[in-house]
Amino acid sequence: MLRSLLLHSLRFCAQTASCLVLFPRFLGTAFMLWLLDFLCIRKHFLGRRRRGQPEPEVELNSEGEEVPPDDPPICVSDDNRLCTLASLKAVWHGQKLDFFKQAHEGGPAPNSEVVLPDGFQSQHILDYAQGNRPLVLNFGSCT
Repeated sequence: MLRSLLLHSLRFCAQTASCLVLFPRFLGTAFMLWLLDFLCIRKHFLGRRRRGQPEPEVELNSEGEEVPPDDPPICVSDDNRLCTLASLKAVWHGQKLDFFKQAHEGGPAPNSEVVLPDGFQSQHILDYAQGNRPLVLNFGSCT
């Protein structure tokens, strides 16, 4: 029982430490999402204010067809905002997954266990590596 309590306490401390490390990164991302929303809404409302002005002339191409404007029309609603609770949850979850992943670029490869089809014996992937030769894993078929 004491061992289980100690294990849970260590896991809680690790989770708390990871949250403290990830929180500034998360706040930066949330601020950027809010800023993008703010700029889109600002552009939308400034565009409304300009609608009282005469419309600019429509550009025509060589065939006499109307050329679409550079910027698409802006439609701001609660459905297409960036800074929502769902998007913030997804950002937090993504950053947490990235922080806890086993493989990191430039780091050593994880040595996962694999089960062989004959006899259900388990071995590690890196047991098949030979010297400095690269180890290639093929998941699937080449047809």
